[in-house]
Amino acid sequence: MVQRSVADMTRTPVWLLWLVLMMPVMIWSFWTAKNGSKLPFALVITPLLISSITYWVLFQWGRKPVSNKQTPPATPQSQSAINPTAESLPVRPLEAEEEKLLRNCFSWSVYYLQNIEYLPQAVICRGQLKTTSTQAYERIKNNIESQFGDRFLIIFQEGFNGKPFFVLVPNSQARKHLTTRSQEKLTKPGLALTLLFTTLVTTTLIGAQIAGIKPDVWSSNPSAILQGLPYALGLMSILGIHELGHYLTARFYKIRSTLPYFIPMPFFLGTFGAFIQMRSPVPNRKALFDVSIAGPIAGFIFTLPLLFWGLAHSQVVPLPEQKGFLDPNALNPKYSFLLGLAAKIVLGNQLTSQSAIDLHPVGVAACLGLIVTALNLIPVGQLDGGHVIHAMFGQKTAMVIGQISRLLFLLLSLVQPGVFLWAIILLFVPLMDEPALNDVTELDNKRDILGLIAMALLIAIVLPVPQAIANLLQI
Repeated sequence: MVQRSVADMTRTPVWLLWLVLMMPVMIWSFWTAKNGSKLPFALVITPLLISSITYWVLFQWGRKPVSNKQTPPATPQSQSAINPTAESLPVRPLEAEEEKLLRNCFSWSVYYLQNIEYLPQAVICRGQLKTTSTQAYERIKNNIESQFGDRFLIIFQEGFNGKPFFVLVPNSQARKHLTTRSQEKLTKPGLALTLLFTTLVTTTLIGAQIAGIKPDVWSSNPSAILQGLPYALGLMSILGIHELGHYLTARFYKIRSTLPYFIPMPFFLGTFGAFIQMRSPVPNRKALFDVSIAGPIAGFIFTLPLLFWGLAHSQVVPLPEQKGFLDPNALNPKYSFLLGLAAKIVLGNQLTSQSAIDLHPVGVAACLGLIVTALNLIPVGQLDGGHVIHAMFGQKTAMVIGQISRLLFLLLSLVQPGVFLWAIILLFVPLMDEPALNDVTELDNKRDILGLIAMALLIAIVLPVPQAIANLLQI
């Protein structure tokens, strides 16, 4: 998100800005891991203030000067249409003969062209749609490619006024000297394997701590560290399956993407997760939906058996007076409707209203898998859930739903204080994500139903068990 938001506006390294933004999370994680107690209010506010001020200073210190050239201002619609997966290139104004060729690409019976706008990095073609959106996009795209080759990426997007328009963006991938070089840079198996191995080490060390192996035991018995492998393998498998879901679906749609990269971290959970990067535009909303939902669904399906196995090998303990949010040594299953239901199915009458669960390391990994699934399904901006909602309802409606989701998570933090940090982070996630090339054609009913099921899954994970149902289940 930092890369997409400010990389073109400042010379300050993106990794440094990211590190400054993540510093409060690192401090809070280290405090919780060391003290195991509630964060003092001062420790919550101070790192946030220092991080925000430092980020602003570093951003301004490297801020690039604004060009004095007079260029037409870009509207929000046209800004969102520019493909961020491609390198930004200025538009060379079309000559009179070229503009005539462009106008001839728009048949009045398909898309009646009314005017052409020249923006710094795009050409906007506005008019009236006269046929189905799928037919119009394919016809116009083929006509433009027949006249201009691969000079432009052709994007079909719905405006905030409800009228679809075409956007022509310079195609950086068309440059011959980038063809082989970009392919070489795309896949880095050596880097992926190195990060995979490093993350296995860091998560194993954290898993050993979760299993009760103290650091002073490691020096006398190094093999004791291996007791952290169940946690490490469980968590990394969940994260890996999630990203493989994205990766394989992207490959199915011929979207160029990197291999999954893990992010090792020597404290907290042992990792900050994993990610892939897509290096070519998404062709349509169907592909956007499938690629986005494949990760959370694959990760959740893999998480479920680990969750049941982990709960079956966990211990029921008395519920402590001071309840910690997501404390693996005394987890209150009522924090999540789905977790509470699964715990009752597995543990049965052992689980009462005065019980907590001392989770097995695999159970800890599975609960983290549920959290990863829920966080990715939040329907805001560039998160997987944001892409899913965008594909289902269009970008305009997705932005409204994203704003409502931000407010709902702030309200949820009043009931679940543990989600307050994520509610704050959501405020910094841009509501607008990148459009597909054909961003107008709607999904079929099956995908709409699957999307609604995914949102129901999000609700089942993040909402606590209602008291009436808790009484019914006797938890």
